[in-house]
Amino acid sequence: MKVEMIKTKNRKILIIVAHPDDEVLGMGGTMAKLSHDGDELHIAFLSKGEGSRGEEIADEQLRTAQAEKVACFLKAKLYWLANFPDNEFDKVSLLQVTKAVEEIINKIHPDVVYTHHHGDLNIDHRTTFQAVMTACRPGKTSVKEIYSFEVLSSTDWQAKIEGRAFLPNLYIDIGDYIEDKVKLMNIYDREIGVFPFPRSETGIRTLAQYRGMESGLTFTEAFRLIRGVDS
Repeated sequence: MKVEMIKTKNRKILIIVAHPDDEVLGMGGTMAKLSHDGDELHIAFLSKGEGSRGEEIADEQLRTAQAEKVACFLKAKLYWLANFPDNEFDKVSLLQVTKAVEEIINKIHPDVVYTHHHGDLNIDHRTTFQAVMTACRPGKTSVKEIYSFEVLSSTDWQAKIEGRAFLPNLYIDIGDYIEDKVKLMNIYDREIGVFPFPRSETGIRTLAQYRGMESGLTFTEAFRLIRGVDS
C-alpha cells in the first residue's frame, strides 16, 4: 500500500476536537511531527470534558491545566471555543456548535483542519464533525484540506456497520514520535487505563503498530481525507 505524506511547509493547522485528550489520542504523534517540521499548530476544544463525571470527581481546572501543558509541549496555540455539556452535545443546537467553530476558523484562517470521525460512538465527536463540515463550506473559508482521525474507545467501540466504520486513506509515519504521543497522553493521567483498555500505553502503541502494518511502516497514525483542494 502506498503511504501518502501530507505537505508540511509552514501551514496553519487547526485541530478541532470535543474534549481535551481527543487531540492526543487522534493525532498526538502527527502533531509532534508537524510542530517539528515548522507548521503552525492551533488546538481548539468545544468542552472541558468533565461534566459527565459527576461533581465528586469532575475537575475542570485540572483538565484545563493538562491541555495547556500538552499545547506547550507542541508549541501550539490553545483555544476554548465553548464548554458545551460533556457527552450531551445533542442537547445543544448544531447551529450553536457550528458558530463556535466558524468563529475560530474566521479568526485563524487555517489551511488544514483535523477533526473527529463522523461515525464515532461518542455523540460529541459526531456533532463536532458535523459542525466542522458545516463551518468549512466550500468557498466560505480558507480551508483547503479536512481530515478525520480515530480516537481509541470511541471509533473502535462503534458498531462495525456500513457508514460507521473508519476507513483511512492516509497514513502518517510517527516512528520518531510514538514516544512523544505516549508522553503527551500520560499528561492526561486520569484518562489512562490498564491494557486491554484501549486508552493505555500498550493500546496506543498497538493501534499505531496495526496501522503501521497496513502501510508498511512500524508506527503510523491513520486519517481519512474528507476534502482536499489543490490550487
